[in-house]
Amino acid sequence: VQLVESGGRLVQAGGSLRLSCAAPGSIFTNYDMAWFRQAPAKEREFVARITFRGDNTYYSESVKGRFTLSRANGKPTLYLDMNNLIPEDTAVYYCNAAPYYSDRGEPGPGDYWGQGTQVTVSS
Repeated sequence: VQLVESGGRLVQAGGSLRLSCAAPGSIFTNYDMAWFRQAPAKEREFVARITFRGDNTYYSESVKGRFTLSRANGKPTLYLDMNNLIPEDTAVYYCNAAPYYSDRGEPGPGDYWGQGTQVTVSS
């Protein structure tokens, strides 16, 4: 199973980016999906997740109100719209698909990861 992220680049603080994650149709239809990120010398952290029906989204406190997670209509793609970016958002962003997530955003067994896409926010 391959999840393919794209959209990461260098952006100035206050700017916006859209990250995309393309997934196999069977995964996209049946799995909850999420974004995680890992900054240099830090542990990977949960960013946002969405149910497989797209009817519920959950965000970390650090991105709530600035990031929006959505599932595309008509194609198996997950989007993360990031606004009002700050230097602390600099990280490699990873797409994940899982049968479920814990309340803390930890993926359940049998999950899949993408290769990551670099987001760099300059001050």
